Amino acid sequence: MKQQTCYQKNIMIVEDDPDIANDLKKVFEKHYFQVTTTDDGNNCLLELEKGFQGIIILDLWIPIMDCVATIKKIITNGFTDQNTIVVLTPKRIQGHEFDEIYPYIHEYIFKPFHTDGLLQTINKIAQQLPPQKIL
Repeated sequence: MKQQTCYQKNIMIVEDDPDIANDLKKVFEKHYFQVTTTDDGNNCLLELEKGFQGIIILDLWIPIMDCVATIKKIITNGFTDQNTIVVLTPKRIQGHEFDEIYPYIHEYIFKPFHTDGLLQTINKIAQQLPPQKIL
């Protein structure tokens, strides 16, 4: 069987608002992305441990383990090479607690956002990532 490659089409949406998560999932699936959703940082890490690789769209204000703690765990556990982090945020993030995670965040998407703009940004990021192999 011949192997093909295509640009990265795996997305994990880490969002505690089920309406936002479901809406984003529908938008990305309509554009042929494989979508995984989780509602907090712990579940995000569980998906990474199961082998998820792709683009992680991470809401800044998630419960149980917040965005900063989640990204720090992603870094500590060595998941940054296989994944690209995009943060959804209502405001510019600042403060010393963010200093060590800044280099690992590829893009910030400010809320409120338009789904067309978000889709365009994610497509651009996906095309810049190493291709995934398809059997």
